[in-house]
Amino acid sequence: MAIIKWDPLGNISTLQDRINKLFDDSFPCQTDGDGETSQCAWTPGVDIFETDQGVIIAVDLPGVNKKDVVVEVRDEVMTISGVRCADPDFQATNYYRRERTCGNFHRTFTLHAMVSPEEIKAKFKNGVLVVEIPKPEEDRPRQISVDIE
Repeated sequence: MAIIKWDPLGNISTLQDRINKLFDDSFPCQTDGDGETSQCAWTPGVDIFETDQGVIIAVDLPGVNKKDVVVEVRDEVMTISGVRCADPDFQATNYYRRERTCGNFHRTFTLHAMVSPEEIKAKFKNGVLVVEIPKPEEDRPRQISVDIE
């Protein structure tokens, strides 16, 4: 059996990480590019993966209407934003528990410089937004004929 020296401050960073996670989960908000806190009520989950055709971004947006989602590309930055409204059928004031957050959201992703915004496609089905970003065409070598004198 090995003897391990006790370090009374060894778990402080772990405790700090747990406290930060507790606050992040309890008070969800997101910062914008300038470091300012925005008024986002929640942050949707995102999967990003690559296929042979390009990069796919899948965003979970349960309870969000298609008309309330905006996908915008500007200066090689894609922003997905929108709002999830509270269900008017459940406007009770005496909740026992309320965990489904409503309000504004936005996620921002940096795109490859060579991606043409016109080629990006988005589909919304069953509460999942799928954004397809095609791979840029590679610079193909050109053959130049040279006249020899």
